[in-house]
Amino acid sequence: MTAHTLDDRVALITGAGSGIGRAMAVTFAKAGARVVVCDIDADGAARTAADIGDAALPATADIGDEASVTALVETAISAYGRIDVLCNNAGIMDTMALPAEIPLALWERVLRVNLTGTFLVTHAVLPHMLRQGRGAIVNTASEAAVRGGAAGAAYTASKHGVAGLTRSVAWAHAKDGIRCNAILPGPTMTGIATAASFDPTGAARLAPVLALGERIAQPEQMADAALFLASDAASFINGALVPVDGGWSAA
Repeated sequence: MTAHTLDDRVALITGAGSGIGRAMAVTFAKAGARVVVCDIDADGAARTAADIGDAALPATADIGDEASVTALVETAISAYGRIDVLCNNAGIMDTMALPAEIPLALWERVLRVNLTGTFLVTHAVLPHMLRQGRGAIVNTASEAAVRGGAAGAAYTASKHGVAGLTRSVAWAHAKDGIRCNAILPGPTMTGIATAASFDPTGAARLAPVLALGERIAQPEQMADAALFLASDAASFINGALVPVDGGWSAA
């Protein structure tokens, strides 16, 4: 059986200053990886990297900005010479507003970070993976990637887009030694949003679906699933959308 290890590999993880991304960074480092800990919050990235130690490099980037992403990838390559694993984890929540109530600015911000940001980082990392002849990409999608009632329209559309991008990259680069999969977290203790930030009408409308996912996961449970997909144990898994939701998607 192939172990879930990342010995001597370099992993770039976005949104690694807190929540699922932080758990991924810690878990991957324990599995033997050197980790580029990226977050828009410089202090959060520094805290995660400090907790990991010498195997971590903190980095700050706005993944929705192409120049910032280019600088991020250049930093990783300059430090380690390669990127073997990319975890596109950074994301933001919407307010769960119904479609007619979403301000255009919120729609554009959520799509810019969650979908365009995932594309920009992938776009910047792929040439390095292609030169290496191998790589593993793990995207953090959501149960909202396969449901209509798990979040507001902006977040739902963005995560459906991440699912489509995951499959497109997997299909396009399967013969290049590059795999691309996504985890679909259910409710997880991440702090990405608070009840106070939700639109009450939209939250009430979505409540019956959200109630199906009443079990709350810990970020480490998401990180363990991502580690499996990033490791050679998942060497023949490509283009998969993997629910990590305690059975929510089975309801």
